Amino acid sequence: MNGMINKRHASCTAQRYASRGVTLVEILVVMGIVAMLMAIGIPSYKYVTNANRISAEINGLLGDLQFARSEAIKEGQTVSVCVSSDQSSCLTTSPDTNWQKGWIVFSDVNGDGNIDTTNGDLLLRAQPTFKGTDSFSANNSISAITFNREGFASVTNGTLITLHASPASQGSTRCLSVTLVGLATTMKYGDVDSGNTCL
Repeated sequence: MNGMINKRHASCTAQRYASRGVTLVEILVVMGIVAMLMAIGIPSYKYVTNANRISAEINGLLGDLQFARSEAIKEGQTVSVCVSSDQSSCLTTSPDTNWQKGWIVFSDVNGDGNIDTTNGDLLLRAQPTFKGTDSFSANNSISAITFNREGFASVTNGTLITLHASPASQGSTRCLSVTLVGLATTMKYGDVDSGNTCL
């Protein structure tokens, strides 16, 4: 009698383990759900990472321009920001308007927009070259912006530095407007400031 009960118990246990398998239909359903979630999530992830990168890039230059202006007013001397690919010298001999190469902030004793440590210029901040392929170009051939001790900027009719993500699109376009009085503001595609349109 005990032998029969044990056989039945073993048979039930075997059936229970045998029924734990996954069918092909269940696998396909799970794979379909995962594919749908990835199709929804990946574009959103790319948008968020692009938006964060663009914001960091344009706010980096905005912060350094505001810092340069405040230092010029506080110290009572000219302070410049210029395009620099090596974080130690300015690319101003043939004006380079590609700010994605990086830039430096420095005290500019003679106000020429070019760092010269032998003349007493002092490097204050440095921004390395962008790691990606975003472009950050200025109009009016602006490769350096100098602030005098009153905080005014050496720009002609204001200047606009436009940031385009790669690939370029209206949604990822940002601009940095710098006025003659030294105020710097960020803009989105289509915004207008001091007669300049962000495009």
